[in-house]
Amino acid sequence: MTQPPTDPAALRREMRARRAGLSPALRIGAAQRIAERLHALPGLPGEGYAAGYWAVGGEAALHAWQIALPPGLVYCLPVLCEDDVLRFAPWRAGDTLVANRFGIPEPDVARSSLLSASELALAVVPLVAFDADCHRIGMGGGWYDRTFAARVGNPGPPLLVGAAYEIQRVPRIDPAPWDVRLDAVCTEAATYLRDDPSA
Repeated sequence: MTQPPTDPAALRREMRARRAGLSPALRIGAAQRIAERLHALPGLPGEGYAAGYWAVGGEAALHAWQIALPPGLVYCLPVLCEDDVLRFAPWRAGDTLVANRFGIPEPDVARSSLLSASELALAVVPLVAFDADCHRIGMGGGWYDRTFAARVGNPGPPLLVGAAYEIQRVPRIDPAPWDVRLDAVCTEAATYLRDDPSA
């Protein structure tokens, strides 16, 4: 495998192309193995609100994880808000969805009923690239970094976990001061754990 580019824009293009090249069979199998790793995470909360995401653009899908959540965890999806942070709404299959400004489905609920990041026990987040130290590169909009900004330099809650394919791992990511480091990343091949939650 060739060394990935270090320029963030070029890295995002390459990683998105890698994801797009995965076969449907590999995606389905990977989703199941990622779900198994998510359920086996050390320190996984047994109750509260657990946020996932609606997979788009080849992101690792969470349906296998969602349908097997313990009864005490309430599944939520993110909702884009006018102050440029995400808030979260409980969602079950069949509940009404609307497309946000990026065309991503999100729950159609009153803004007053949304949950803040601090009310979550767990958040599983998408990413474009990651390293073994649980640093993450997203799509570049900063939504997750702004939403979980209180976690910079502070251990949770919520427990923050990335879901990705192993091909999205890079040797090293140099984070910016505002980048939120994850507690773990689960792929179909491995679980990567952050060594020092306060670092």
